[in-house]
Amino acid sequence: MSLAEFDRGPGGNPVDLVERLAAVNDWSFERSNESEITLSIKGRHTDYNVSFQWMDELEALHAACAFDLKVPEARRAEIYKLLAMVNEQLWLGHFDLWSEEGLVMYRDGLVLSGGAEASGRQCEALLENAVSAAERYYPAFQFVIWAGKTAREAMDATLFETAGEA
Repeated sequence: MSLAEFDRGPGGNPVDLVERLAAVNDWSFERSNESEITLSIKGRHTDYNVSFQWMDELEALHAACAFDLKVPEARRAEIYKLLAMVNEQLWLGHFDLWSEEGLVMYRDGLVLSGGAEASGRQCEALLENAVSAAERYYPAFQFVIWAGKTAREAMDATLFETAGEA
């Protein structure tokens, strides 16, 4: 369901729009404070936790999409190569490896400098881009971590698209 018809209102918080988006789609969410919300979204490959944080001092809405895929120390060098290849393919956002936790995460932001206000559709697009990127590249991360593939092999397998149905 779309939030395009919702407005934030003067001086409103874009996290409120994200909360409405979660509510109209019946997604589980937790609002930890006025500036942060985390949604739980079921994907094809895994469940995604998408956090939104309004950073007033930067006038930006930050989105981070995490999934349950811990990178063992022995596979980190290959994951870094894969991250570089994946990020070259992305027009918006990027993937990071949080080194302390060993977690791969997609991150993006919506800059609203000078009093600009987020629309429902902008928040929706930020979420859609995060989940879409995670869905597309999750198998590549799995191939490197669990199947011992190289970054190039994982990318080739992930970017291979079939035509038609068997």
